[in-house]
Amino acid sequence: MPLDLTASSVDLTRAICDIPSVSGDEQTLADAIEAAVAPLAHLEVIRHGNTIVARTDLGRAQRVVIAGHIDTVPINENLPTRDIEIDGEAFLWGRGTVDMKSGTAVQLKLAAELVDPVIDITWMWYDNEEVEASKNGLGLLAAVRPDLFAADFAILGEPSNGEVEGGCNGTLRAIVRTVGVRAHSARAWVGDNAIHRAAPILSRLAEYQAREIPVDGLLYRESLSAVRIAGGVAGNVIPDACEVEVNYRFAPNKNAAEAEAHVRGVLAGFEVEITDAAEGARPGLDAPIAQEFVAAVGAEPRPKYGWTDVARFSALGIPAVNYGPGDPHLAHHDQERVPLAQIDAVERGLRAWLTAR
Repeated sequence: MPLDLTASSVDLTRAICDIPSVSGDEQTLADAIEAAVAPLAHLEVIRHGNTIVARTDLGRAQRVVIAGHIDTVPINENLPTRDIEIDGEAFLWGRGTVDMKSGTAVQLKLAAELVDPVIDITWMWYDNEEVEASKNGLGLLAAVRPDLFAADFAILGEPSNGEVEGGCNGTLRAIVRTVGVRAHSARAWVGDNAIHRAAPILSRLAEYQAREIPVDGLLYRESLSAVRIAGGVAGNVIPDACEVEVNYRFAPNKNAAEAEAHVRGVLAGFEVEITDAAEGARPGLDAPIAQEFVAAVGAEPRPKYGWTDVARFSALGIPAVNYGPGDPHLAHHDQERVPLAQIDAVERGLRAWLTAR
């Protein structure tokens, strides 16, 4: 079904949410977005895989990148979308309404309507954000067209409750292993139980005190958590191996090497393999253009605890923030839902900044 960019942002949210686009299956939605923006004379449209870029070229003194991912985590009987009311407030319920198709819908509407913005805009709608970094459409585009990322400021439409969330925490994953000796469970004393050997690992993680670290005026909260445990051979065998997967969310005052050193310190005495790490992003709110944006949308800056693609822009020296409708706590939730009023408010905020003179 064609996308109608003259519709309201709320109706556009319904339309793009009802086109399933679980990570790896975004082509139908990418095709619809490309078809909708390609006829717009004020935009240069570029496609790379299932990532769509649309740019103004008005010769403005500054340029902003405004980006949103078009994929979702797997659907769990939460499509098609539906309208619901909770305590008198209207919501749109369904997969992607929060993370982050409502933000993408706002962007699509403004991309169509803002033919004469006060700042040049590069709109980016990309695939595979919810999976491993090697598949991320934004990263793949940057590898072949770094010129498209030239900008003075970047905004990611990630859910932020309609507030501005500066920067983001970094994330590190590690596998912590224990080894033992197999034996028949009826003669357990002959063996050495690797799962039991993991108990100190879990104790250290359970007792870990999350730190709050101020970075450029925002207070980031860290966490170190077990997210998966695997071990066991059979119901009558003492296991000889156990793995605990650990995720460390670290403040943007440290790099990946410092984060790794911290994890290894907490888990000293155990075999630790680092499997993935992505550095965070400092808030970047000291840049004049960022301050102008925050003032225009009337938001109170907050820290972003989760990792987002603002980190890609921060690594390029571009200050970046998260600004979108939806409660981050409901991202990926089976009761994912976005307040209709927040969709409208984010549209007004972005429009005001991009057209103010």
